[in-house]
Amino acid sequence: MKVVIIGGVAGGATAAARIRRLDEQAEIVVFERSGYISYANCGLPYYIGGTIADRADLTLQTPESFLARFRVDMRVHHEVTAIHPEQKTVSVKNLTTGAVFEETYDKLLLSPGAKPTQPRLPGVGLERVFTLRTVEDTLRIKDYIDAHHPASAVLAGGGFISLEVAENLRELGMEVTIVQRPKQLMNPFDADMAAFIHGEMRQGGVKLALGHTVEGFAERGGGIDVLLKDAAPLHADMVVLAIGVTPESDLAKSAGLALGLKGSIVVNDRMETSAPDVYAVGDAVQVKHFVTGENAVISLAGPANKQGRIAADNICGGDSRYRGSQGSSVIKVFGMTAAATGLNETAAKRAGLEADKVILSPMNHAGYYPGGRLMTMKLVFEKGTCRLLGAQIVGYEGVDKRIDVLAAAIRCGMKATELKDLDLAYAPPYSSAKDPVNMAGFMVENLKNGVVKQWYLEDVDALPRDGSVTLLDVRTREEFAAGHIEGFSNIPVDELRTRLGELEPGKTVYLICQSGLRSYIAARILTGRGFDCYNFAGGYRFYDAVRHDRRLIERSTACGMDQ
Repeated sequence: MKVVIIGGVAGGATAAARIRRLDEQAEIVVFERSGYISYANCGLPYYIGGTIADRADLTLQTPESFLARFRVDMRVHHEVTAIHPEQKTVSVKNLTTGAVFEETYDKLLLSPGAKPTQPRLPGVGLERVFTLRTVEDTLRIKDYIDAHHPASAVLAGGGFISLEVAENLRELGMEVTIVQRPKQLMNPFDADMAAFIHGEMRQGGVKLALGHTVEGFAERGGGIDVLLKDAAPLHADMVVLAIGVTPESDLAKSAGLALGLKGSIVVNDRMETSAPDVYAVGDAVQVKHFVTGENAVISLAGPANKQGRIAADNICGGDSRYRGSQGSSVIKVFGMTAAATGLNETAAKRAGLEADKVILSPMNHAGYYPGGRLMTMKLVFEKGTCRLLGAQIVGYEGVDKRIDVLAAAIRCGMKATELKDLDLAYAPPYSSAKDPVNMAGFMVENLKNGVVKQWYLEDVDALPRDGSVTLLDVRTREEFAAGHIEGFSNIPVDELRTRLGELEPGKTVYLICQSGLRSYIAARILTGRGFDCYNFAGGYRFYDAVRHDRRLIERSTACGMDQ
């Protein structure tokens, strides 16, 4: 059996190694357009900033090491220019010599990945406008910085690559501005949770121009202007386009293969395309979202590697199936960690699901053990069934392990209420006896059983201030004096039982505290005395962070940049 693989990174390299482990006699040829195979794509921004000092560390395997260990013919600087499924051949160009030839195959695997989205804007091809996707892109940016010592950069786009590049350029002492058309960074997060990411970026010295559309680029004064719609241009020494990625599916389209969302390659759960004996994996393919079952394009390294293994199994006569992607991801944002899995609230409602949420601010480990820090968790679940739909966590130590527990829970089909039953490891330096994941489960169970009712951030402005309801903040006097929501009165929770006479019977009570715990206790006290109560989801800490962020974004929309 002869297997030809187009693309040597992530899915392609994984598939090649797996095929060899399953079939020692197979002939395996990999064509890679770039000069590198099996490189650490996600580590590229950290080489630019110097965290990864040796460029050799970016390359996990070389053609020589792959040949020695797996007897795979890795041909770099070879571009496949056409696929001929009827003849079972591919046309290939040697980019070093210019030679063109045909290669036959018994099985073909497409792993072309995705290319940086480059909108058709004036100035996209200018020397100081860069994209970042390959090792060559990274070296080009690094060499430019080393040679020209730019003092400032504008990054267009607000996803993973943009945030990682921003942090690394700040580490080099550069002035950095991110321009993003949506009014938030990081689409896997809801806007309220993204507020904490925005705050950390600003704390790290990155300027944000959210809600602005880039219309082009123009050279001026030895630098480059980023032209914005309805705002003054931003001037910088260099620009990095990180608007997103587009499936690299031109070969598939030309060969007549079925295409799906965003031009992605349609595959079944065996990673088979519409053409016989042709498979496809990675960022170029359309998959099923694990939570919704809907078609999706999810460009992440984990799914690409799993798909490569599944395709290899099936190429070698097995029957492996890909069960879908749920978009589990994590990112370092200066000193902070932000992670997400499954659906956020926005995506859940867009998918037509009746979603609810709980928001909590637990410590990463036992409060009495030194060094504990708060994290903000948002758990999204389906009303009625309590089916776990997704989660987002922003914080410091311990974020990654909690998101992995929740990702596993979603994959296992757990209900949000069942999180309370998980038997998770506990020691004071690492967690609490009731882990944050357990706490989220307790909160959902309370909602399901009617022990507590919630009101939300989106309800704040609509709350009546005419005295028809009671608006009550149960924090301490000092906390209340430092900041509170207009129209709320203050009775500390520990004084509530002795001051019940100050509350008018029959009025609905809307409660808030710093994190939601004390107001929950207040809600139980008042419910036991016959009051109808609602507890604020997230607490004043959450409210204040989101409202502050929104004020800065509105200022950015008006003047071009926030501070």
